[in-house]
Amino acid sequence: MRFIRDLWTLLQRRDFRRLFAVRLSSQCGDGVFQVALASYVLFSPERAPDAAAIAGLFAVSLLPYSILGPFTGVLLDRWSRRQILFGANLTRAALVIGIGAIVAADNTGILFYTAVLLTLGVNRFLLSGLSAGLPHVVERGELVMANAVTPTSGTAAFLVGGGIGAGVKLLADSDLVVLGLTVVIYATAALLALRLQRNQLGPDLNGDEPGVLEALRTIAAGLVDGGRHLRERRQAALGLAAIGSLRFFFGLMTVAMILLYRNYFYGPGELDRAFGGLAIATGAVGAGLFVAALVTPWGTRVLSLRQWITLLFAIAAVVTVVPIGLYTQVAMVIGGFLVGFCAQGIKISVDTLVQTGVDDVYRGRVFALYDMIFNVGQVSAAALGAVILPATGKSYAVLALIAAGFALTAVVYSRASRDSRTAQGGDRLDGGGFPGGVGTGDQADERTQQG
Repeated sequence: MRFIRDLWTLLQRRDFRRLFAVRLSSQCGDGVFQVALASYVLFSPERAPDAAAIAGLFAVSLLPYSILGPFTGVLLDRWSRRQILFGANLTRAALVIGIGAIVAADNTGILFYTAVLLTLGVNRFLLSGLSAGLPHVVERGELVMANAVTPTSGTAAFLVGGGIGAGVKLLADSDLVVLGLTVVIYATAALLALRLQRNQLGPDLNGDEPGVLEALRTIAAGLVDGGRHLRERRQAALGLAAIGSLRFFFGLMTVAMILLYRNYFYGPGELDRAFGGLAIATGAVGAGLFVAALVTPWGTRVLSLRQWITLLFAIAAVVTVVPIGLYTQVAMVIGGFLVGFCAQGIKISVDTLVQTGVDDVYRGRVFALYDMIFNVGQVSAAALGAVILPATGKSYAVLALIAAGFALTAVVYSRASRDSRTAQGGDRLDGGGFPGGVGTGDQADERTQQG
């Protein structure tokens, strides 16, 4: 199996193994933590969330971090990324202890949501650091392979963590025990980060950069400079726009799916079955992410990155109509798998465009902007869902909107990225590092042997 072979190849690198261990442990802890949140907030007998409630949870969890994103980008480009991985995981462990105290007091007010906001905000910061540090532990020619293996393995670890959390919840019947397990895993991830050298993950500074305080004072000028850097690397910029669209329409579908399992497929007295059904659908999405990691390295050898992204958006549009439009649980599982496959294939490709097309000294800020776009897309989708989705989550009009959004993105992205290549010359680095993209059919042997 190519995925196993690619993973084995990367694992031969000691530094990759160490960064990989941090990612797996961190995201396993995320899975356990998300189960605790879902159990406490969405599937408690005394709570019956509608689209507005879900939108509020997304907004509290993601939008404030998006506002802080540029500031965290400055830190990623000025401070040791190894130290950030260590400190972020340790901070999350402490915050989850605080959340446990709040849950023990049965308080779901502003203090609870503030603690969740901070925990998930640090999580997005952590993932930006992991992505920005990846090019320092693999060769440039291995980035497509690494981008296929690491995020998907992280997602697998997230799902494993979710399974562990669900099992612990079932056995102990206590959200506090699940939160305690989360603390242990986050603390372990922090200690694993210390196996990397302090400056091993960058940033690569030339000595002319302003200090942290000066950089924070001039954040607006820094964002303009980062935007100018992206403007000169249009393929990376278009990739970020594609991710924003993907996250918006995928996020709208996510809100609808939660409502379907909570209020449509099951009744008020079937919360355990509803939770189990949603877990199966979520597992199918995760399986799609995993398969995307197997297929995307091959796909980006046969097609360029921009062609692969376009194709996956088109497939997502079709899948949204059939089978998802049948509105059965079997259709949701199959459709979730296929949409998950498309979403992860697009993400792997965009990650590569950004990592290979952006200078390292800007990479932290760009990935912080990446997360801002990601989060704003999710929150915007949830806000729209609160307005247009019924309490059951079933709406053919919303499904048509999602399908049209995926299709329109495919057309616009294909045209814009093709025009960008034409304007810049046929030999422009389409894939952010490889002429014509990663694998345009007749690539050099060096690229043919990759991932």
